[in-house]
Amino acid sequence: MTCQTLDMKTLVLGLGNPILRDDGVGLRVAQALRLVLANLPGVEIDENTWGGLRLMERLVGYDRVIVVDAMCTGAPAGTVRLLSPDEVPTRRSASPHDTSLPVALELGRRVGLSLPESADITLVGIEALDVDNFGEDLSPEVEAAIPVAVQTIQDVLTDA
Repeated sequence: MTCQTLDMKTLVLGLGNPILRDDGVGLRVAQALRLVLANLPGVEIDENTWGGLRLMERLVGYDRVIVVDAMCTGAPAGTVRLLSPDEVPTRRSASPHDTSLPVALELGRRVGLSLPESADITLVGIEALDVDNFGEDLSPEVEAAIPVAVQTIQDVLTDA
């Protein structure tokens, strides 16, 4: 890990709904990361169930952010992809009055909030199989993707 990496204030944020099956995968990855990255200087690991404007507010004050979330793009379930904020395939929000992450980031920057640059925001998307049915278990393919996502995030952190 470089000196620059240690000087950066980084947030790794798992997103999801813990009772909508595969939608909770981001939360599960964050939980797994806590065990692997315990006490890593400059890195905070957290979980969040919000998107849009509330998600943007959570990113204030960080130099770099890694967001982990389920995605539904039609790829095979369990596929792990690295994306930029502008490549977010899902635009689902908790409210029809909310907005997408790219729009929320632009609004935050316009009002002068201290947000990381888009180049310093990485999204780790994990292809979901079932985000519509209630349940706390993940589909087997998505469960198997957790170690892959954890390793991907470790690689992102050390390649900075």
